[in-house]
Amino acid sequence: MYEQEKSAAVEGTPIVQRPTVTAVLAAAAILALTAGCSSGDGDGTGRRESPPKPEASSGSATGKRGADAPPEKGSVKVTRTVATGLKSPWGLAELPEGDLLVSSRDEGTITRVDAETGEKTRLGSVPGVSPGGEGGLLGIALSPAYASDHMVYAYFTTASDNRIVRMPYDEKKPSGRRLGAPDTILKGIPKGSNHDGGRIAFGPDKMLYAGVGETGDTDLSQDKKSLGGKILRITPEGEPAPGNPFEGSAVYSLGHRNVQGLAWDEQKRLWASEFGQDTWDELNEIKAGGNYGWPEAEGKEGGEGFRDPVAQWKTSEASPSGVAYAEGSIWMAGLRGERLWRVPVRGVDGEPEPQAFLEGEYGRLRTVLAAGGDKLWVVTNETDTRGTPEKGDDKILEVRVK
Repeated sequence: MYEQEKSAAVEGTPIVQRPTVTAVLAAAAILALTAGCSSGDGDGTGRRESPPKPEASSGSATGKRGADAPPEKGSVKVTRTVATGLKSPWGLAELPEGDLLVSSRDEGTITRVDAETGEKTRLGSVPGVSPGGEGGLLGIALSPAYASDHMVYAYFTTASDNRIVRMPYDEKKPSGRRLGAPDTILKGIPKGSNHDGGRIAFGPDKMLYAGVGETGDTDLSQDKKSLGGKILRITPEGEPAPGNPFEGSAVYSLGHRNVQGLAWDEQKRLWASEFGQDTWDELNEIKAGGNYGWPEAEGKEGGEGFRDPVAQWKTSEASPSGVAYAEGSIWMAGLRGERLWRVPVRGVDGEPEPQAFLEGEYGRLRTVLAAGGDKLWVVTNETDTRGTPEKGDDKILEVRVK
């Protein structure tokens, strides 16, 4: 099931195509004549029709607000396009000096992007990457000791499994050869044509967390002996992290379908986005040892012993991928939903009210990365065979939020 366009051939759900300017203008004229109202068409440039406005979901009820809560209604402003012409971008990491590293899922390469000029420098290919379906070179992260060890971590699909490696990055070497040989720290993660997970991030505890899919084999999610359908927590060397809920195991939480985003707030709470199947996509607050219900439950009210999501969306509204925390809210990228979701989580007592931005303006959104203060990096994802690329795709955007 391909990232919420999932099973389009089976379930009859077409992949959203971006219309031409002529098609949009013609459609708008017809609507104006027959309905007397406008459905809206994105940024008004004819780039594409906006996806349907989100209906109220079970995650949209507003709870009581604490004194330190974020604004009731947020705002998003795209301040500039940082880079263009990226191919199947997936993972993103910010270097200490502010430049960005971005992985290409299908090309298996890592590229450095100058955050001021947008100039791209290919660092090299990651050996062993075998792209296909939703697999390939996925998430990347910098070592918590990067200042001294210059290690870049990557999650990728091989011919036999998914695995996590680390590689030294030497800026002094010639372009194309700046990544050293990968050291595999964890292998044997199940692979499939879909649901390969792939997001990795170091937490406040300096342990490495990884979102892992169940590869379409739903039995893996509830099997504590399998790494599939889990969030993993390991040391920088790849060992099960101290304090994990299951002795001797890398498993941190279970009952997941396909975790695609990981982020922490200032209270050190872990938040994760997750693809649902046919009904609900989810944002979950992750607890050590927590069971999030898949395949027995999807969305809220999953039953005794399962943890409910904090917010949920119809699958047409989200198809969530990366998440980031900034200004008291979780910001979640939507693929099929083609929008950036804001979920206030600071000082909110009760269910948060999700709010959508950038609906249909930039196409599919893959990755969101906090850049300090009110700034985010947002990566589009139109060139991974699911979208309809236009001139300049794919892009990294600088976004200001509140």
